Amino acid sequence: MRRNIVSYIKRFSIVCLTGIASLALQAACQADSTAAGTFRTVAGFEVELVHDISAADQGSWVSMCVDPQGRIIASDQYGKLYRVTLDDAGAAQVEQLEVNIGLAQGMLCAFDSLYININAGSKERAGTEAIGPGVYRLRDTTGDDQYDKVEYIVPMSDKAGEHGPHALVLSPDGKQIYFCSGNQVDVPESATASVVPRRWYEDHLLGRLPDARGHMAGRLAPGGWICRMDPDGSNVELVATGFRNEYDLAFNAAGELFTYDADMEWDIGTPWYRPTRVNHVQSGAEFGWRNGTGKWPAYYGDSVAAVLNIGPGSPTGIAFGTGANFPAKYQNALFICDWSYGVIYAVHMQAQGATYTAEMESFVTAAPMPVTDLVVRPQDGELYFAVGGRRTASALYRVKYTGSESTAPSTSVDAEAAIAARNLRHQLESFHGHADADAIPLALANLGNSDRTIRFAARIALEHQPVESWRAAALELTDPLALINVAYALSRVRSTQDQSALQSKLCKLDFGSLPIATRLELIRAHNLLWIRLGAPTPEQRTEVLAQLDGAFPSQAGMVNRELAATLCYLNAPNIIPRVVEQMHLASSQEDQIHYAFCLRDVSQGWTPETRKDYFQWFFDVASARGGASFGGFLNNIRQAALDNLDEAQIAALGDLAGNMPAPRDPLEDLTPREVVAEWTVAGLQAELAKLKTKPDFAKGRSLTATAQCFKCHRFTGEGGIQGPDLTAAGGRFNETDLLSSIVEPNKVISDQYQATQFLTEDAVITGRVANLSGDTIKVVTNMLAPGDFTDINVDDILERRPSPLSMMPAGLLNTFTVEEIADILAYLRSGGNASHEVYQE
Repeated sequence: MRRNIVSYIKRFSIVCLTGIASLALQAACQADSTAAGTFRTVAGFEVELVHDISAADQGSWVSMCVDPQGRIIASDQYGKLYRVTLDDAGAAQVEQLEVNIGLAQGMLCAFDSLYININAGSKERAGTEAIGPGVYRLRDTTGDDQYDKVEYIVPMSDKAGEHGPHALVLSPDGKQIYFCSGNQVDVPESATASVVPRRWYEDHLLGRLPDARGHMAGRLAPGGWICRMDPDGSNVELVATGFRNEYDLAFNAAGELFTYDADMEWDIGTPWYRPTRVNHVQSGAEFGWRNGTGKWPAYYGDSVAAVLNIGPGSPTGIAFGTGANFPAKYQNALFICDWSYGVIYAVHMQAQGATYTAEMESFVTAAPMPVTDLVVRPQDGELYFAVGGRRTASALYRVKYTGSESTAPSTSVDAEAAIAARNLRHQLESFHGHADADAIPLALANLGNSDRTIRFAARIALEHQPVESWRAAALELTDPLALINVAYALSRVRSTQDQSALQSKLCKLDFGSLPIATRLELIRAHNLLWIRLGAPTPEQRTEVLAQLDGAFPSQAGMVNRELAATLCYLNAPNIIPRVVEQMHLASSQEDQIHYAFCLRDVSQGWTPETRKDYFQWFFDVASARGGASFGGFLNNIRQAALDNLDEAQIAALGDLAGNMPAPRDPLEDLTPREVVAEWTVAGLQAELAKLKTKPDFAKGRSLTATAQCFKCHRFTGEGGIQGPDLTAAGGRFNETDLLSSIVEPNKVISDQYQATQFLTEDAVITGRVANLSGDTIKVVTNMLAPGDFTDINVDDILERRPSPLSMMPAGLLNTFTVEEIADILAYLRSGGNASHEVYQE
């Protein structure tokens, strides 16, 4: 008997057209997006409807703040400003403000003023008189409780759109205002000061391809940015760069700044995709957004890594729970809004060194719930949030705690070691933006600090000093991390005279003995020398090859990627067949695409056989799926490679140089396998206990790919993003837990990944809401094709409810032997580490 695993996947991931009567949909789950009963919350919390904005014909609210009187001020995305007055019982009275301005996507009440950051990209301004994008200061000069004076204090470029000006927040000392913009707007001309060294560049060793659909193809570094200013709009200073579209900002109780940055969902399935992420915004930070294929990976040492990767989504408002009438855990949490997937996450942070680690939980969710902004109102300690945007149904809600835990103000304090590390970082940051001879000894002493954020702060402090005052002392450093950061700094300040000495010093490091993170930083240091200071000489090339060539391929996936790019750049001996082989052997499509990208412009060293193998891969990968730009990227990589061939070489390829086959349904492309057993958790554990063989790392990785795990799950930085990241799963779960999650996926379904069932007249559509526009909800029904949407008109929805079935198919292990399952479990437990103790047992 042959059964295809596709049959299991289809049970849960395609649109179901039968069995509607048996679904027993709950009447409490109404199609009306303003029905508070549709929300799922953490135990002890409740959601209440405060005001139905759409019913009152007051637009679609996207930004809010609280004024000194406790009134909520909000802005319609395409129209005016509104003020919400709440009585002692929580009832709302809403008025439209008389000032003829609006369109705000950032708002702040401070210094007896209302500041708004206008994103005037829309042509529909609803009668407002906005001059253009930027920061405006509104004041009441007559005492009638209406804003009558409008000043345009920070003009911005007129290219603003949804990736334009956003949040405004008060600095912890109450003296300045921080504000931000996405990557569609230039840094304000008035930002004459900067703690970010103005040396941003694309910094791509092999160049980049722009977005395959042309999205912002001309937008280059520095990307999205954060600035600060004085109350009157003067002394504007650039604080951080390299964001895609960070919408909001928030300071925690320790005065540390955070934001929630957007992904580029069209990149899903590619090696350059970066999920939405929470960023700790340190002074002078560079977060590495670049257009198209050029986004920097998190491990680049000349950038700042995320505190937490969230996954696909559309970030909007954020706020810490400081001052909320909540238990201490939630007072200290960062609440972040995902507009497209309809979730408010509570991000729980733990100080680690000079930065933080974090975990998240779904705090409030519904489908759909296009949540746009949220604020903690000090007067009642409750969390208010708005839904709306892009003319979707809009309403204002509040979250109340009704449980039994104490809600006394939190008194938690970070550990002494974390406070000391943070103070050291702050001391280094005090030298950012200006020259000070005292910065040099402290910065040099910390270039090799084990804390990456301190190393970054030290290097930025050094880059602000005259290079001749520190280059000689820096070149004397020998610690690997310190030397690598010296290479970053001298490359960025264009100290060409030091290239040869730096290259030789880097090549003396023992590559194989370094930790994986340091190996990645070392490769980046080599790359920056060539990008910023010039191509290596033949002697330098030989020296680098002696250090790196023998390490490729390795078992560390990201090291393999960086080595492949570097060795292709250097045209290392026999590099083409090695990289082509990795293209075909790699378990994840992201790795395969990376290798194809590396080879696209390599012109020397090909044989007819390797060239055919290379172009055959594009036909083999035709069933791969990803975001909206995915197929275009593959075509553009292939075309770049074809453009390097002459007529004879193209003719020799035959059909491989012709038109690409149309993408196939990924559900039909899974290789059929014989069913071994209808495995249960207990049955598998009994069989696994009998095994005496040692698990095999390579087999485990290959079999995990065969089981399609990498299609939806991320592992050691690669794979899909539709399901949870599995890298740390082995550290959190024992064998029983892992088996239960795989064999019985419907037993426990996380709110973060739970699908929704939408009942219409014609069908029950099961999937996850991924986007909204007006009255249309876009749903992903097949997690193997995250770029394909099923459109549902809101008016056609009869009922909706959380799906009792996981988007992960059941029966995934039924076509594997017990020996194969043992290898899969070992690989999951190892976290991708071939030296893990599981392989020593």
